[in-house]
Amino acid sequence: MTLLIDGHNLIGTGLIAGVSLADEEDELALVRYLRRYRARIHEKIVVVFDSGVPAGRSRELSGAGVEVIFSRARDQEADDIIIRRARQTRSPQGLTVVSADERVICAVQACGCRIVRSDEFAVRLQAPLPEAGPTGRREKPLPSPKDVAEWLDIFGDDDV
Repeated sequence: MTLLIDGHNLIGTGLIAGVSLADEEDELALVRYLRRYRARIHEKIVVVFDSGVPAGRSRELSGAGVEVIFSRARDQEADDIIIRRARQTRSPQGLTVVSADERVICAVQACGCRIVRSDEFAVRLQAPLPEAGPTGRREKPLPSPKDVAEWLDIFGDDDV
């Protein structure tokens, strides 16, 4: 599964704490959120922003499972890149596009790709992580003393 995200569209929801289109570092702030999210979901994330210098894949911002792409300022928008990628994908069921732009939504749905609206994804992005144990994975709770007593009654306490 791959997430293909319209970056400035997502930032423009105003729903991500500490991330604003008014901030010069808005792309970096969003990428930090996406890296944390990617560590939780273990799926590829591609985020496309409008008007970057230089255009194309950003070596500085890409990494940790998140690829960052900037469109060209004059003749190409992030929407165009997203639609082209959706049309070229060999596995549309494995591509989820995050956008609120109706043109993008219609185009990617016509290709058979999934869509998640930007405002909905902003909420997912900030959802709290499950509690993790010392292994870094969510641990099962220990049985209560009552559970242990019941098990000992059923199975005996010969080995204890």
